[in-house]
Amino acid sequence: MLKESGVRLEVLKVDGGATVNDTLMQLQADILGVPVVRPVVAETTALGAAYAAGLAVGFWRDAGEMRSNWQADKQWEPRWSADQREAGHAGWQKAIERTLNWIDVENK
Repeated sequence: MLKESGVRLEVLKVDGGATVNDTLMQLQADILGVPVVRPVVAETTALGAAYAAGLAVGFWRDAGEMRSNWQADKQWEPRWSADQREAGHAGWQKAIERTLNWIDVENK
């Protein structure tokens, strides 16, 4: 992210169904080297739609009022060293390279 955007990721806030998988969340923290935080309400797409509707009809004064409702449920801290992250990334790149052109596709 830093390379592409110039923005250093300090924490990853996650949402959706996959967030119930603690192993996946820990793996994300380890790979990224930053804390991963799951909110109390994991289905934030539906919550966002409800917030937008509430804002449109004046139920919420502003986005800050809605933001104050956000609460963390669980947080995972990275456990891997920089060397472990680098080795994992190198292994991933190697796996990707080996799968390229795996299947011959004929033009029909």
